[in-house]
Amino acid sequence: SSQPCPPCPRIFPPAQTSASHWHSYLGVIVSRERQRLEHFQRAEDILLTLLEGVHAREPRFLVDYARNLEAFEFALCASEDAVTMEVPLRIDGDALRVLACQPGDTPAGHHPGLGTFCLEVPSPGTDLEDWTSTVDVMERGHGARCLVPGKVLRHLKELLVSAIVRCQRLFLLQPGDLSAENLQEDAMELSLLIRGGWKTIRFDIVPVVRRQQEPVQLKGQQSDRGFPKGSLWKAMEEAHFVPASPHCWRSSTHLPILKLLQAVDMLKGPHLDSLRLLDQLRVQDWEEEAEKGGLTFNHLKMVLLWSMELFPSPEDWQDLEGSVYRVLVILLRCLATRHLPHFLHPEENLFQGEALDLTSLYHKVESFAQDPRRFLRFHFGLPARTDNWLADPSTRALLHLPAEDRSYWDTAYFDILLSQFQVYRIQDSARRSAMSH
Repeated sequence: SSQPCPPCPRIFPPAQTSASHWHSYLGVIVSRERQRLEHFQRAEDILLTLLEGVHAREPRFLVDYARNLEAFEFALCASEDAVTMEVPLRIDGDALRVLACQPGDTPAGHHPGLGTFCLEVPSPGTDLEDWTSTVDVMERGHGARCLVPGKVLRHLKELLVSAIVRCQRLFLLQPGDLSAENLQEDAMELSLLIRGGWKTIRFDIVPVVRRQQEPVQLKGQQSDRGFPKGSLWKAMEEAHFVPASPHCWRSSTHLPILKLLQAVDMLKGPHLDSLRLLDQLRVQDWEEEAEKGGLTFNHLKMVLLWSMELFPSPEDWQDLEGSVYRVLVILLRCLATRHLPHFLHPEENLFQGEALDLTSLYHKVESFAQDPRRFLRFHFGLPARTDNWLADPSTRALLHLPAEDRSYWDTAYFDILLSQFQVYRIQDSARRSAMSH
C-alpha cells in the first residue's frame, strides 16, 4: 500500500543538541560499568560457592561457570533489575519428548498457560523418578512420565538452604552477605539477595532443561539481516525450558536474546551505546509511579533488536545521535500502537497483560525525541518536565497509523519518521525513493 507523504514543516530539530552533549552523557554512563561489573563478580562468587555445595549434594544440578552473558547484561543495565541465573539439570534434553500442556495435564483449578509444555521422560533407565509424575497427555492417549518443575524447584530450594547453612557454619559468608527472605514457597524462581561490595544484587535462580533444536525459521525476518553472519542461528540452536507453573514448563528466550545482544556488540558502531543511553533515561526520566509498571530493560533490548533488522545498513549506525533515533522511532511506534512484538516470537505482544500507562510513557519518550537537550543531563530528584512543549501533529499522526497494516512496520515507514526528526542523513538512493512510494 502507498505510504503517506509527510508534510514538510518540522519543529524542534534535534540538531540543536550538539554531539558533545550526547557523548558527555554517555561517558558518565560508561564510566560506571567497570564498578558495576566488580560488584557483580563479587556477588557471583558467593552464588557459585552455594551452587557448588548444591552440586556436591545432588550431582543432577550442574554448575555453569560460563556467566559472561549475565555479567554483560548487568553492566549494560542502568537499574538494579534482578539477574536471572539458570541452573542446568544433568539430563539428556534431546531424549525428552516435548508435548504441549493440556487442561488435563494439571490438577483441577490449575490452567496451563499458552506456550507451556510437558517434558516426557523416556522410561525406564533414568535417574529422574523422584522428579516425575504420571500425566494424561492427549497426544499419547495414555499416561506419560513427565518431569515436574514443582518437584525440581522444591529439591533445589532445600539444597540451597542447606548450602547457605553450611557456608555460614564454615564462616564462608560474612554477616549481611546474603538474604534468603525472598525464597517464596510458590514462586517459579528462587530469589537470593547477595551483597557484592556495597551493592546488593538480586539473583533469580531457575532450573533449566536444555536441548538442541532445529534452526527456527523466524517469521517475517530475513536471515541475519542487520546481524553478524550466523548469529541468529547460533542464538537459537538450543532450547531452554524453565518452570512456568508447578506442573508445566515454558521455553525461555532470556539467554538467546542476550546472545544476540552480544553479537550486536561485535559490530562497528554505537548500537549498544544507544541502548545504554535510553536505559539511563528510562530510569532517570521515564519511571512511572510505584504502583504502575514501567518500561523495562527487556522492552528496550527488544526494540534495539528490531532496529537492527529494520535499519540493517552500516550507514544507519554512523553516529550516536542517529543510532539513538533509530531505536526511538521504533519505541515510539510500539508505545503509540500499544504493541511491542517479541523479536523471536513476533506473534507475542510484550505489552499485553502488563500494568503499563502507555499513554504517559509515550508522552515522556516523545518529549525527549522532540527536544533531547533538556534530558541529556544527570539530576537528582524530580525528572525533567514533559508538559510544557507542543508535539508536531504530523509526526504524531504518522506514529498512530493502524498497527494492523504491516506496511507500517518496514524500513521505508521508519525512514519517514527519521526525516521528520531531521536525523535521516541516508545517501542510498533506493532507500530515499522508497519513502515516497
